[in-house]
Amino acid sequence: MFPAAGRSVMASDRSSPVSAWVERWSRRISQAGCVLDVAAGNGRHARYLARLGFCVEAVDRDVSGLSAQPNLAVRQADLENDLWPYCGRQFAAIVVTNYLHRPLFPLLLDALAPDGVLIYETFMVGNERYGRPANPDFLLKPNELLGVTEGLEVLGFEQGYAADPRPAMVQRICARRRGPTS
Repeated sequence: MFPAAGRSVMASDRSSPVSAWVERWSRRISQAGCVLDVAAGNGRHARYLARLGFCVEAVDRDVSGLSAQPNLAVRQADLENDLWPYCGRQFAAIVVTNYLHRPLFPLLLDALAPDGVLIYETFMVGNERYGRPANPDFLLKPNELLGVTEGLEVLGFEQGYAADPRPAMVQRICARRRGPTS
């Protein structure tokens, strides 16, 4: 068990709270580039980051809960069955929460700009005791995100039981691609 990463704030009046992990590490994102919110769902993190002044692109298979607004572009894409829509693009940050599709890992890392940060938080093995997801295909193995981000500078990593926002087993990482002068 680990302490909460910080207090959660509401992403908007009608959505779930912003992940405390995303909130904590968002201050490491450079204002110079855009942020990619992968599998954005209802856009709680995309809207939060856009309100902070970041240029954000939210992508999801179902964009019915998303709408473009200042600093926020929306893209519909099936990330598991379609071609990766971001070939050749790089982002100052990539945010992924509550989503796991392992074939995306190399694509996410390729899309991370120098000095860019990857903020990733999802469920891990053991979560089946608390509910969904319970399928091992959708649960990270212990230390899996550390292996995926090998070669990046790990700024923060946690794994284990989390009580907030609901009991779950989670794994979280914030890692930075070192720039040419870092």
